[in-house]
Amino acid sequence: MNTVLSTLRSPRRLTTEILAGLVTSLALIPEVVSFAVIAGVDPKVALYTSCVMAITIAFVGGRPAMVSAAAGATALVIAPLVASHGLDYLIAAVWLAGALQIVLALVGVARLMRFIPRSVMIGFVNALAILIFSAQLGHLFDVPWLVYPLVAFGIAMVVFIPKLTTAVPAALIAIIVLTGIVVLFGVDVPDVADQGELPGGFPAWMIPDVPFTVETLGIIAPYAVGLALVGLMESLMTAKLVDDITDTHSDKTREAWGQGVANGAAALFGGMGGCAMIGQTMINVKEGRARTRISTFCAGLFLLLLCVTVGDVVGAIPMAALVAVMIVIAVSTFDWHSITPRTLKLMPISETLVMLVTVIGTLATDNLAVGVVAGVLTAMVAFARRVAHMTRVEAVDDADGVRTYTVSGELFWASSNDLVYQFDYAHDPDRVVIDLTAAEVWDASTVATFDSVLQKYAEKGKTAQIVGLDGASLHRVELLSGRLGT
Repeated sequence: MNTVLSTLRSPRRLTTEILAGLVTSLALIPEVVSFAVIAGVDPKVALYTSCVMAITIAFVGGRPAMVSAAAGATALVIAPLVASHGLDYLIAAVWLAGALQIVLALVGVARLMRFIPRSVMIGFVNALAILIFSAQLGHLFDVPWLVYPLVAFGIAMVVFIPKLTTAVPAALIAIIVLTGIVVLFGVDVPDVADQGELPGGFPAWMIPDVPFTVETLGIIAPYAVGLALVGLMESLMTAKLVDDITDTHSDKTREAWGQGVANGAAALFGGMGGCAMIGQTMINVKEGRARTRISTFCAGLFLLLLCVTVGDVVGAIPMAALVAVMIVIAVSTFDWHSITPRTLKLMPISETLVMLVTVIGTLATDNLAVGVVAGVLTAMVAFARRVAHMTRVEAVDDADGVRTYTVSGELFWASSNDLVYQFDYAHDPDRVVIDLTAAEVWDASTVATFDSVLQKYAEKGKTAQIVGLDGASLHRVELLSGRLGT
């Protein structure tokens, strides 16, 4: 496993991490500037946020090589607050969001990741790829025609250079070569400087000028909650994605409270808050082949140094170079196997539906968190329906005139509600046995259903008895039966 110490002892690995951080920092600039426009804040705010968050998360985060910065999803959440109350209230909301993320981490919210189905994860990855690709389209319309050959040349370099050498990230080579071509030949194409003004100095401390009152809390709390939840969702999903790509495990709980600390640090410098940057993380991990915290730290450090020291040079980078890199990332990120005819034929319809709901929910809202929640809810409903149909009730009469109903399957709210109609109360003999040996009782709804069954038999003057329970099912019935109302 690659660690910081082992990487520092290996010049080759250290060079890889540093160069990956450099490429990632260059890719961050136009993205976070565009997110600043969405949020309604000065580009400097987004860039300072990204510098501070990347550097901070490199130390406190739970997923090495993942990059956090000002993100599009969080920008969408905070935009109304900025428009109505201004930057100071935004900073206060980011402070509160960071605190909420730390609290949520301590109560174990990261453990909920185990409930994310594989089909939701595939939908998340595919939606991510589509969003990355669609974000580049704005740089390909209404532009000089020379942008198109530059983008094509950039894509070719990113794809084919790794077949020749992996000593230097192909993305970095493409950016340098295309920038050299544009500067050398004086090609007039959109560049990074056209996206917004870069900072001219280091960030300064900033305490929000807001009254510390209940009224202020009422204003910022809804946005803080949204910022905290969206940020955690995207960060934890991205961490899981990087786990799969690198075949390593990350500490999701540490990542959750690390996001809170990073947002708090960003707010300290007047930042807008953020979360894991999925596209830039893919550049860092896939194109840059980074595996440690060093790359994340370098991404934040380079971003800060590039903006405040050589802003003019960075501003000269043609957007065509960055678009080429991001298009390759989008294409390589998409799970093409998931949409092949063979896979779609073999995959259960419910699994494919969950993936599609995740993708459609994300694309409709431009918010990966919304898509993931929609996908998980769809998966829950599909699972409940599937398990509910596995419940069976069979009736057998014995020689003594006793009718025995054998119930099998998993009994919970979705599968037990119809059980009350599976018994012939009017025509059954005076004694009825309900055998649950092959069943499991999972919730209070099932206990209430059997209470209703027993009551219906009692109203007919007949005796019904439940047998065959043991373990947790028996304990649940003994604890709740007769105590759930009519």
